[in-house]
Amino acid sequence: MTYTQTNDPTIREHVQAWQQLDVDQQLALFWFIYKEMGGSITPAAPGASTASSDIAEGLFNQVKQLSHEEQLQVQRDLINKVDTQLSRQYGSLGETTKLLFWYRLSQGMDDGTIIPMPSDYKLSTEAQALLDRIKGLAFEQQITLFRDYVAPMGAEAKSGAAL
Repeated sequence: MTYTQTNDPTIREHVQAWQQLDVDQQLALFWFIYKEMGGSITPAAPGASTASSDIAEGLFNQVKQLSHEEQLQVQRDLINKVDTQLSRQYGSLGETTKLLFWYRLSQGMDDGTIIPMPSDYKLSTEAQALLDRIKGLAFEQQITLFRDYVAPMGAEAKSGAAL
């Protein structure tokens, strides 16, 4: 799946800063963003459709059935673009569907169906500074940033391989 990154230098700078964090800090930052801004970043994100919601829900349900350790590994694999079946399925999704999938993971973390963040977890100084900068962006820029962050994750589907 190809994706189009925005030409906005501010967004690109934020995405690059996010991607430079280690994988667990990237996951933690996404969690803290959901906790602080989740009310405005909903499944009704611009461009969302019923089909996107159904597809994101289907992938979420596959992850939900795994053990907590396997759920965490799936998330790490997506960020690291590890070639697994779930990562290829994710990689074939559109940008909005990917964003909806991560939103569902955050909701699952809230309700305990997905491995939760440790209650005493603290962001690194770099991740906290980035979170503070993201909070200062306009809503449209935040959505673009999140799409640009989740879009390149996952693995490319293999030619001729069934998902």
